[in-house]
Amino acid sequence: MPSILKDLWNRFAGGSAANSREEPAGEAVEYKGFRIRPAPYSARGGYQTAGIIEKDSETGMKEHRFVRAETHPSKDEATVFAIVKGKQIIDEQGDRIFG
Repeated sequence: MPSILKDLWNRFAGGSAANSREEPAGEAVEYKGFRIRPAPYSARGGYQTAGIIEKDSETGMKEHRFVRAETHPSKDEATVFAIVKGKQIIDEQGDRIFG
């Protein structure tokens, strides 16, 4: 499996990628009843767009993790873009992201 796919798989499976270190998710941003937690991580000399979308439900908190191909020169830029992408995902898919 190519390295980038292996790294992404490890992130989704809960492990850590060999050349990246786990960083805590950023402060949540409320949007349309969801919470978006930016979670960019160091990758290939920049920061990878990543985040977590959460929503409380009657059965507990639901969570959807996302990683996008875009990288950014700074963590702050990646954080801002992760929030934009999270809003876009919510607008396009709503609660279906948990399905």
